[in-house]
Amino acid sequence: MPKQKYYVGWKGRKTGVFTTWQECSAQVTGFNGAEYKSFENYEAANAAFQSAYDEYKGKRVPTISPMMLELIGKPVEDSYCVDASCIGYPGPLEYQCVHSTSGKLIFHQGPFENGSNNIGEFLAIVHALALFKKQDINVPIYSDSETAITWVKNKKCKTKLAQDDKNWEIFDLITRAENWLNNNDYPNELLKWDTNAWGEIPADYGRK
Repeated sequence: MPKQKYYVGWKGRKTGVFTTWQECSAQVTGFNGAEYKSFENYEAANAAFQSAYDEYKGKRVPTISPMMLELIGKPVEDSYCVDASCIGYPGPLEYQCVHSTSGKLIFHQGPFENGSNNIGEFLAIVHALALFKKQDINVPIYSDSETAITWVKNKKCKTKLAQDDKNWEIFDLITRAENWLNNNDYPNELLKWDTNAWGEIPADYGRK
């Protein structure tokens, strides 16, 4: 069963702490300049709502003890992160890449119809690998999807999602990504983002 999350809307049609993404989405989707973020528990969300959005924008709040965090260590500062957003299964799919420390957006793709989150993560990783090879950037790439990282290392997107008339573009991108992996080497290390230790990945869309 998915873990309960809470959503703070600082700026939207209505503001407050919401118990589901659907409730929060109704207030922020399509609202110009909307400000919102997800939190692991109600106490953190309620405390955040009492503060300004700027204090939490892009902030990675650990959910483990400081002692455990010290043992695990911090993410590599000079690195990049990818993330995908897919509302529903299948659903509208987007993916993006940001610099881990500065939060600078490197690329964004989508939305594409009838996709899945793991497909988005897979495409985002390969997109980053191909781009960074052209730019001769040899630094780690983080993803919070162990499945997508495994697919990339195996050079095969093993999705069970069926192709249809709406998602042909996604499957075309998958084929191109697999072909790239089978014809290219890459120096970048692929790393799993530890959400429990470091909070949401910097590329997160804030919709989970």
